Amino acid sequence: MEAKFGDYVEVHFVKEIYEGVLLDSPESGIVLLKLDNGYNIGFKKKEISEIKVVKKKESVKEEKIDLKTDSKKPNIAMVITGGTIASKYDSKTGGVSWLTNPNELFKFYPEIFEVCNVVVVDVPFMKGSEDMDYLDWKNVGRSVERFLNDKNVSGVIVTQGTDSLHYASSALSFFLGKLNKPVVLTYSQRSIDRASSDADLNLKCAALMAISNVAEVMTVGHATTNDDFCYAIRGTKVRKLHASRRDAFKPVNDLPLAKINSKGIEIINSNYNVRDDKKKVKSDLNFCDKVALLKFYPGQNPEILDFYFEKGYKGIVIEMLGLGQVATSDSRNAWITKLKEVQNKGMIICAAAQTVYGRLNPLVYSTGRELEKTGIIYLEDMLSETAWIKLSWVLGHVDWAKDKEIVKEKMLTNFFGELNKNLRE
Repeated sequence: MEAKFGDYVEVHFVKEIYEGVLLDSPESGIVLLKLDNGYNIGFKKKEISEIKVVKKKESVKEEKIDLKTDSKKPNIAMVITGGTIASKYDSKTGGVSWLTNPNELFKFYPEIFEVCNVVVVDVPFMKGSEDMDYLDWKNVGRSVERFLNDKNVSGVIVTQGTDSLHYASSALSFFLGKLNKPVVLTYSQRSIDRASSDADLNLKCAALMAISNVAEVMTVGHATTNDDFCYAIRGTKVRKLHASRRDAFKPVNDLPLAKINSKGIEIINSNYNVRDDKKKVKSDLNFCDKVALLKFYPGQNPEILDFYFEKGYKGIVIEMLGLGQVATSDSRNAWITKLKEVQNKGMIICAAAQTVYGRLNPLVYSTGRELEKTGIIYLEDMLSETAWIKLSWVLGHVDWAKDKEIVKEKMLTNFFGELNKNLRE
C-alpha cells in the first residue's frame, strides 16, 4: 500500500523503526515524519528500507457548524484576524494552517456559549500578527466600531496572533477612544486542536470580560502556566514578555484590570472606564506611518537619525538607557549635536525606557538634563511600543503636528491609561 501524506506510518531502517504521521516534504530526497511527541524529523530516502502504512489518513468532511443562541444570554461579536488561535494542525506540512471555516473555533471550544451568544463573526483578514500593520488595525477598528454601536451586541472579542498583540491593543485604544462597551483581545500560544492549547480558558475568560462593566480595550489571557485563571490587562500597559509560555503577557507599570476564572470576575484595578450602552463610539483612525521606533545601543552612530530624516520620517521614539540617557559629550559618538539638528529641522524625538519597568527621569544625571534641553519629549513610564503607536496617532492629526508644543502636550496627556501617575518610583 503506497503511503501518502497524512497517513500514520512506520519508517523502517536496518536496525530502527520510527512511527508517526507522514508529511509532505519540500525536498524529493527527504522523508518527513511527525513523531508522536509532536516533533518533526527528516530522513534521507535512500537510507530507508521500507515505509509501512499503519493507518490511512481519515478523510475530513466539511461540516456545517451552527452557532448556538440562548435568548437569556448576552450577545457578543467576534472579530477573527488569524494567528495561532485561528489555526489548526495541517497533516500535509506538519505545521498549522488557518481555519477554513472560522466557526470551527466553536467546534473545538464550545464552552464560550456557556457565557454568551456569539451573534456575529467577522473575518476582515486572516494573517499572522507579524504581517499586520496600521492599515490592518484600522480595518479591525472599523469592524469593532460597528459592533460597539450595535444595540444587540454587549461587547466585542478580537482574536489575533500574539507577536504584535500589544501593538494592536495600543492602536485600538487610540483609534476607538472612550468606549461604551468592552473590547477584548485574546489569543493562544498553541493551536486549538492541541490538548495543551490555551485557547479554551482564554476564550471563556475573554467572553466574561466582554459582557462586564469594564469598557476598556484590554487583553485577556493566561495569568500563569496552569489552566487556573486569566488576567485582563489594559491595552496600553501590556507587553509580551515570553516567546512561548502561556502566560506570556504581563501588565507593565500597572495592575491588571481583573482576575477571571470559572467563578467569575475579581476587579483588581478599579481605575477603568465604566460601561455606558447609550453612548455612541466614533473612531479616530488618524495615523502617520513615518514614525520610527529606535533602540539605542552603546557606541551607536547618531547619523542613523539622518537616515530617518532623509526618508521623510516625522518622529522617532528612542528606547534610551537607564533613566533616559544616550551618548553625550564624553562619547566618541556623541548624540547631542545631531539631536539638536534634526529637532531644529522639525523632527519630533521622544524618549522611552529600554528597561521596560520604571519611569524615565532626565533630571537625575547631568547627561539627562543636557539631553532634555535639546527638546526631547520624555514619556515617563510609557511603554516604547505604546509610545510609537501614540506618536504615530498624534502626528496623524495634521493640525496637531504643525506645532511641537501641541505634540508635546498630547504625548504627555494620559488619554487611555498609557501613563501611570501613581506609579511608585
